[in-house]
Amino acid sequence: MLIINGTVHPMDGPVIEYGYVALSGSKIAQVGSMENCPKAWEGETIDAQGGHICPGFIDAHCHLGMFGDALGFESDDGNEETDPCTPQLRAIDAVNPLDRCFSEARAAGVTTVLTGPGSANPIAGQFAAVKTDGRWVDAMIVKAPVSMKLALGENPKQVYHHRDETPVTRMATAAIIRENLRKAVEYSEKLDKAARDEETDPPDYDARLEALLPVVRGELPVHIHAHRADDIATGVRIAKEFDLKCVIVHGTEGHLIPELLAQAGVPVITGPALGDRCKPELANMTLENPAILRRAGVPFAICTDHPEVPVQYLPLCAALAVKGGLDPEEALAAITLNAARIAGLDRALGSLTPGKEADVVVTGRHPLELLGTVKAVLIAGRRI
Repeated sequence: MLIINGTVHPMDGPVIEYGYVALSGSKIAQVGSMENCPKAWEGETIDAQGGHICPGFIDAHCHLGMFGDALGFESDDGNEETDPCTPQLRAIDAVNPLDRCFSEARAAGVTTVLTGPGSANPIAGQFAAVKTDGRWVDAMIVKAPVSMKLALGENPKQVYHHRDETPVTRMATAAIIRENLRKAVEYSEKLDKAARDEETDPPDYDARLEALLPVVRGELPVHIHAHRADDIATGVRIAKEFDLKCVIVHGTEGHLIPELLAQAGVPVITGPALGDRCKPELANMTLENPAILRRAGVPFAICTDHPEVPVQYLPLCAALAVKGGLDPEEALAAITLNAARIAGLDRALGSLTPGKEADVVVTGRHPLELLGTVKAVLIAGRRI
């Protein structure tokens, strides 16, 4: 496949005003200006006709396939609201790749998503990174698990308050997370001791603690749902206590504490910003959040939180960040290379780098322009 005559956004280098992208099988082979374009090409050619060529978009946090579109409770599989600690839950056991929102994602150029359980539980379960093309989720997986979802703030309080169960305070939410992380540390120590000493019996199998083992061993990051500044601080505090790899999801009040996030070295997946302030912890929501984080040096991505904002509006969410003061290329990076980096997928995805997977989007106008159209989408080199 050869894509020609377009403005190329490699994301790992400067924009090429008039360039091409050559694909070999499922990989990117060459990127350059048209003056260096291969003259003899035997494969298929796509003429961008002065449009734009960029990496496939990555939604770094959503619930695609977990809440069936227009189906109600029967397809509502995103929150197990019966137990506040459910780390053993796996997104891949709930994702329905035949949900029509997958086709809407593909049509909008969203080629990869991080999807998983919602924020009802303090420890919610395992997220997965999946491609948006396919009928069988096992064949769509990029990485599973890709993170462990934790949740702070209003959502766990609201869910369990109505049930007259714990947690009904922020203190209890944090305590549940700490208690189970500590149990996982002890479980890990017992397993290690049994592995060293043949006379020591290993602990009884515990599905929850098994799921938390890679978390407390520093192998699997925690993605922490937190809107308010104090909840963000609690998430960072717990991560430091247990030496966890930590990403803040939403970070709505990150703009109030940007220098503190920068000092902590904690990335933020911002959004969604396309909506109303529907609950108290969203009172300080602003389109300027990504730009303020960027100026402070905080790594960030932009998400839809689908179905909160439909996944096909991911480029629009990035465009709103431009309205809030972010540079357009930085906004594009927030749904491509930065999203891949925060997800730990940047060795294969996020930029038009030779050797990476050929997830490519061709648009008629700048990819963040509202009135632009998607002219072609390729996933792993295959035009879909």
